[in-house]
Amino acid sequence: MSPVYRFTLVFLAAVALAGCSTVSGWFADDDDDPTAPVELTDIEEKVTIRKLWSVGVGDGQGEGLYRITPAMTDDSLYAASSDGRVLALSRERGKTLWKTDLDTDLSGGVGLHEDSLFLGSSEGAVLRLDAQSGELLWSTQLRGEVLAPPQGDGRVVVAQTYDGKLQGLDYDSGELLWTYDSNVPVLTVRGTSTPILLDNVVYAGFANGRVMALDARSGAVNWEIRVAISQGRSEIERIVDVDGSMALSAGELYAASYQGRVVAIDVRGGRKLWQQDVSSVSGVSLGFGNVYVADEDGTVFAYQRTGAGLRWSQGALGYRELSRPTPVSSYVAVADFEGYLHIISQVDGEIVGRVRVDGDGARADMLSDGNVLYVFGNSGKLVAYEITGRT
Repeated sequence: MSPVYRFTLVFLAAVALAGCSTVSGWFADDDDDPTAPVELTDIEEKVTIRKLWSVGVGDGQGEGLYRITPAMTDDSLYAASSDGRVLALSRERGKTLWKTDLDTDLSGGVGLHEDSLFLGSSEGAVLRLDAQSGELLWSTQLRGEVLAPPQGDGRVVVAQTYDGKLQGLDYDSGELLWTYDSNVPVLTVRGTSTPILLDNVVYAGFANGRVMALDARSGAVNWEIRVAISQGRSEIERIVDVDGSMALSAGELYAASYQGRVVAIDVRGGRKLWQQDVSSVSGVSLGFGNVYVADEDGTVFAYQRTGAGLRWSQGALGYRELSRPTPVSSYVAVADFEGYLHIISQVDGEIVGRVRVDGDGARADMLSDGNVLYVFGNSGKLVAYEITGRT
């Protein structure tokens, strides 16, 4: 179990086990800990990683273990920090187009639909901003932290809260339309999956190990699938959260759970196409016919989208709390808890480049377009890199 998530789960376990006089084995020295992060070794650099620009965005992820992720259009990039700062930047030069300071602590974002941005607060508010000016259009108070970017489609905005609820709001007014309440286990990993909203259907993953499709207008359940089934004798062993980002393409949905599986789902009827054992909290991405997922043990896997099995795996980044793998050009990128960005070949999984982005780490999902990669470090450093192969 990675250090950040170990801390969260141990704290929750301490609450659940209040009254016990001793609990052995929690504070073992790292020298005896098989899950201690591995030390990085030298690699043969086969790509050029060129910094295009860098901008500071407030206090970044703050102290809440958040994964506030930027959003982008063809020419703009939108970023937010936990202390309420929101920026619009030009993608080409990183020039600030506008900025605003909201009078609230943010925990989830950034959602984007046409002219609007969507953010969530640590106090349970969902906010809609004008993407052209940063003006606050409305704010609706829910219950529970909003830890993932709310999503909108012009008619409804959906937001998922840490207390297991998925809620639909009116796009124009923010009025609450419906609520779906999932069954939250005793212990969960801190985080929620980002809902996907497409063609009047919202796809969401929950802490009980289920992925569901719901009607976006009414909240009615279309179908549900178990990604993982709780197993083990302790509550910690039974954690099966679907927390990381999912991926949807060509009628197929891909999702991964903690202590469970990565699965491919036919969204037309909610039929499971294939599955592989994995334990991930960062989620999945797609590229070059592969499904990429970083296991909690630091192994990066590339599974064939056809269901034909494993294409390659890279195990040199053991227990380094990897971000969601992000395809960029002919490569796939992951960042770790020390803020190192690792560039991996999509062909065979070889690590071909490395640079340090942020000494405080980088756990938010990265964004890419062509050979340009955008990385948002935990301390608030937002950096654009150009990735090119060496000849």
